[in-house]
Amino acid sequence: MKIKLLTIIFAFLTVLNAQTDLAKGIEWYNKRAEGSVGARAAEGPISKAISFLEKAMTDPGDEKEAGLYLLKSYYYRGKFVDSEKEAKKADFQKGKDLGEKLMKKYPDAVEFRYWYLANLGSWSEEYGILAAAREGVADIMKEQSEIIINLDPEYEDGGGYFMLGAVHYKSPYIPFFLSWPKNEKAIKWLKKAVATGAATPTQKVYLANALYKDGQKKEAISILKEVVSTPPSEAEPVEDMEKIEEAKELLKKYQ
Repeated sequence: MKIKLLTIIFAFLTVLNAQTDLAKGIEWYNKRAEGSVGARAAEGPISKAISFLEKAMTDPGDEKEAGLYLLKSYYYRGKFVDSEKEAKKADFQKGKDLGEKLMKKYPDAVEFRYWYLANLGSWSEEYGILAAAREGVADIMKEQSEIIINLDPEYEDGGGYFMLGAVHYKSPYIPFFLSWPKNEKAIKWLKKAVATGAATPTQKVYLANALYKDGQKKEAISILKEVVSTPPSEAEPVEDMEKIEEAKELLKKYQ
C-alpha cells in the first residue's frame, strides 16, 4: 500500500514538474484574484504569473501566447496591485514596450493591439498629459482602435468600439493640434461597445460619464445604478469591483 501511494505521489510530482513555464504562468494568471480585497489584488499570484511568463517568452514556440498573457499581467499588476506611482509606471511601460514589439511581429493579431492600448492608456494616466502629448497617445489610440474594429469588432465584447469611445471621451480638444475628440462620438462608440457581446462594468461607467457630460443626467444615473446592483463576475471580480466602487462614487456626485 505504501509503495503504491509513493508511486502515485511520485507520478504527480513528475507531472507537476513537467509543466512548462507558459502553463505555470497561465495557471497563476487565472488565479490572479486569489487573496484580493475589493478592487485591490494581492501581489503574489500575478507576480508569479509574470515571472513564469517572462521565462516562457524566451521559448520561440511559446512566445506568442506568453506575450499575450504577459501584456494582460503587466496591466493587471499596474492597475490593481501596485500602490506606488513608480511601480505603476514601470509595469505599464513594460506593457507598452512589449505591445509595440508584438504588434510589429504579429500585425494581424487583434489581441496584441487591444492589450497594448490597455497598457498605453494607463501609461499615459501615470506619466501625465505632457508625456502623453509628446508620444501622440491620443492619435495612436484612435488609429489602433479603428484597426481593432476592422480586424475583429467583437473582440473583448466590442473592445475596439470601447477604446475608440474612451479616447474620444478622455482626450482634450485642442484647436489645430487635437481637434477630432468629440463627446458625441464617445457616446456613439461606447453605445456600440455596450451593444456588442456582454456589456462590461467598465464600458457602462464610461458611457454613463459621457452621457452625463452631454447633459443626459437621468440616463447616466440609470446606468450607474445598474452597475452598482450587478455583482462582480467570477471571471473578473477585481476588475468589476473597481468599476462598481467608481459607480458608487459617481452616483454620490451625480444625484
